Amino acid sequence: MSAVISTDICIIGAGPVGLFAVFEAGLLKLRCHVVDALPQPGGQLSEIYPKKPIYDIPSYPEILAGDLIDNLMKQIEPFHPTFTLGERVERFARLDDGSFQLYTTDGTEIQCKAVAIAGGLGSFEPRKPAVESLERFEGGKGVHYMVRDPEHFRDKKIVIAGGGDSALDWTNFLANVASEVTLVHRGTTFRGAADSAEKVKTLHEAGKIKLVLSSNVTHLHGDDTLQQVTITGNNGEAETVPLDAFVPLFGLTPKLGPIGDWNLDLTDDAIVVNTEDYSTSLPGVYAIGDINTYPGKLKLILCGFHEAALMCQGAFKYIYPDKKYTLKYTTVNGAPTM
Repeated sequence: MSAVISTDICIIGAGPVGLFAVFEAGLLKLRCHVVDALPQPGGQLSEIYPKKPIYDIPSYPEILAGDLIDNLMKQIEPFHPTFTLGERVERFARLDDGSFQLYTTDGTEIQCKAVAIAGGLGSFEPRKPAVESLERFEGGKGVHYMVRDPEHFRDKKIVIAGGGDSALDWTNFLANVASEVTLVHRGTTFRGAADSAEKVKTLHEAGKIKLVLSSNVTHLHGDDTLQQVTITGNNGEAETVPLDAFVPLFGLTPKLGPIGDWNLDLTDDAIVVNTEDYSTSLPGVYAIGDINTYPGKLKLILCGFHEAALMCQGAFKYIYPDKKYTLKYTTVNGAPTM
């Protein structure tokens, strides 16, 4: 059993607002641990549109979403935050002393003095293809909806389904890891980056991967674990191929998830907050970014940054009610350190 993680603030959500909250907390000498269901920091910006330009970040006339996340990660380095990625917070308890215990899907336990929910539109869950027996082979039995550790597929036969950036990128990457990679796409053109699509075609022409277009994975076969899939073309012709893992990558869909059962005040699947410090109806729990709601709410990254700054001030007062904090500008204090 892994050791219990102890921190000042547990931030649920590693998107841009959650990452900036780490910076603001660090200025107050508050330690942060960040949890996200995705396998890397960045939320939607990293998972869905890393190459999408953003135009409303101050001092940046234009910045790619992925570059913004890279810059935020560099900005918080001095504060040494810790991360639990690829796991979702399932439940939490508020203790008698006002602190919290949180538990993730993989059993990670986190003890903290305050909780900041920065879950964007909620936890992202995979869009599942309509394939019979799909759920039968979930939970480590052969179906994987994201690639958390590429080494898990070392020297294995894998079939990837999809036509977006994730499917293309992982096909290109795993071509040098797995013993056999097959990419199945229902169309003839890809939705992902042209450069990534060209690399896939080059690998296919070189015989390093198999590319099956105008087709879908229609059936899964196996006893206790997945052993074969049937690939059916749009013309009705079908082929059954052996494999070790099936990786359908059709994007993610946001859902509020377990947070909806935490007895917080909600309106239309958004958490109601007090704009003084973005506190929720439960003392010690805060919500920032797209997941919260209040009169005049704007779902902008810029607004989320503002909310993160005020939230950290409120969390500091909650954690240290007897301490007085005097705001000092970073231009006065110099480079931030923890």
